[in-house]
Amino acid sequence: MDDVVVVGAGPTGCAVAGEVARAGGRVVVLDRHAAPSPLSRAFGVHARTLELLDSRGLADELIATGTPVGRLQLVGDAGIDLSGLPTRFPFVLMTPQVHVDRLLERHAVDSGARVERGVTVTGLAQDDDGVTVLAGDREWRARYVVGADGVRSTVRQLIGVPFPGRTVLSSVVLADVRLPLDPGDLRVDVDEHGFGFLAPFGDGWFRLIGWDRRRQVGTDEPVGDEEVAGLLQRVFGLPMGEVRWSSRFASDERQAPAYRVGRVFLAGDAAHVHSPAGGQGMNTGIQDAFGLGWRLTGGGLDGYQRERHPVGTAVLRSSGALIRLMTVPGVRGRLLRAAVLRGLLRVPPVVRRGAGQLSGIDIRYPGPGLVGTRAVVPGLAQVQRTAGFVLVLPRGAADVEGLPAVRRTDDGPGLLVRPDGYVAWAGDPATGEWRAVLSRLAPAAG
Repeated sequence: MDDVVVVGAGPTGCAVAGEVARAGGRVVVLDRHAAPSPLSRAFGVHARTLELLDSRGLADELIATGTPVGRLQLVGDAGIDLSGLPTRFPFVLMTPQVHVDRLLERHAVDSGARVERGVTVTGLAQDDDGVTVLAGDREWRARYVVGADGVRSTVRQLIGVPFPGRTVLSSVVLADVRLPLDPGDLRVDVDEHGFGFLAPFGDGWFRLIGWDRRRQVGTDEPVGDEEVAGLLQRVFGLPMGEVRWSSRFASDERQAPAYRVGRVFLAGDAAHVHSPAGGQGMNTGIQDAFGLGWRLTGGGLDGYQRERHPVGTAVLRSSGALIRLMTVPGVRGRLLRAAVLRGLLRVPPVVRRGAGQLSGIDIRYPGPGLVGTRAVVPGLAQVQRTAGFVLVLPRGAADVEGLPAVRRTDDGPGLLVRPDGYVAWAGDPATGEWRAVLSRLAPAAG
């Protein structure tokens, strides 16, 4: 019997599998596609996601595939400066999702996970001892199952979890276009009929996301070159370029009320979906994966819903506010939008809050003391690559047995850092607090 079966080999599923496997767990990933998709829907990797990847030794390799952009465009000239973020990665990395997919799948396999493709899950049954996953005449048995199989999640449907919400925008155009712009040029703009977004891939190709309220057709309707040309000319004043791929989708806002039913968990788009504004979708899924992965081998499973569900809700709200801002109709509405943005972006605390929220750097989890804060300690990323919980002690403090690694800092309290880089406990080891905490975390800390 495996420890975990993950359904879905996208970035969320492979990130979960990598976390379970690197902790010594047996994990298999099942995906209905015969081969990885060569297409890229997402294109931006935010700072918090890069911090998580850095703790596994993966960030620098991914950064080499794309273009760091230090300013997140909102509408027209309005944008949020990311350069002041308290992180080694004060930018959003523009890179096609295919690079993230390949990196995380390779990491999962290198860590010991198995990936089986061409497997369409058709059934699921759980009992007190585990879960049985069915695909035709084949079956897999595991202690836990993770549904990371996207918006139309089969796992979510099989466990009877609803997906309430609504469609916000229909007939949104996606296209990859070669344009005569600076390779790092990031643009967002609007006109009276809709909006357009251009994200650079760093090699002369750009991801276009566009919407025209006058052209509302089904998502299966092909995107013609004339439609792409119209968006480029009308919104940006740019000539038509070569198109290598195009698609159309509907933008929904939905969230599962429960991320866990018994031994089955939901993560990524299977748990929440929202507008592409702010580029938070893939990032939130990968962060779900890191928040769940260590729990599947170390315990504390109830904490996953408690921590990650509010984050999903917050992302729905922020991305929803941005997309509504971009699509406000009428001349008065556009003038009001410009005035509101100018006013807000002149207030430094508002800018800092926006940068922290969109990048994921400001995410905090509920708990006592410093629980839930990010532990940014020199050298910690290297320790996290090979260890579970990490104890960071002030210089001069006595050693504490039972943890795989110790780091010393010049000042500050002692920190017990979780495998996903958040503080599990903060205090003075001289008081004996650590031993009480360690006894509760023994399965994960050993």
